[in-house]
Amino acid sequence: MIVRILPAALLVLLLWARASGIASAPRVATPAPPGTAEELGAVVEHARLRFVAKDAAGVLAHVADNYRSGGVTKPDVRQQLLTLYSLYEELRARVRLDHVEIVDGDVWFYTTGEVTGRLPLMGWVTVLSWQREPEVARRQGDVWRLVGFQD
Repeated sequence: MIVRILPAALLVLLLWARASGIASAPRVATPAPPGTAEELGAVVEHARLRFVAKDAAGVLAHVADNYRSGGVTKPDVRQQLLTLYSLYEELRARVRLDHVEIVDGDVWFYTTGEVTGRLPLMGWVTVLSWQREPEVARRQGDVWRLVGFQD
């Protein structure tokens, strides 16, 4: 389960919850307004830096209080971060923002990345890697936050 939520937690890196498998009406995606990808890219980078600094509060500042995706909530993300921070002496993360679009009024963005961690006696291992994983963000005031798919 830790592996499944990390991208969401990362946003940002954070960030990697998957859409629900429940059938629904097709969603229509439209291009994001100019500047949206650049804004989200800066947010993802800030969250990545907080993640590798093992700053759970800094990472969670990018996650909305009502975050819900695949049954995972903000408290679940917090617990998974704390578990990762306790297991690995050091963490590294690479995250690339691949694409940003608007779906049903929300900003969907897709990231590709890898998280590695240093384990005592074992050295560096891959914790998670992902390609073009979606996440949903909304602007809350002046701040972008992950909200998940609300499923």
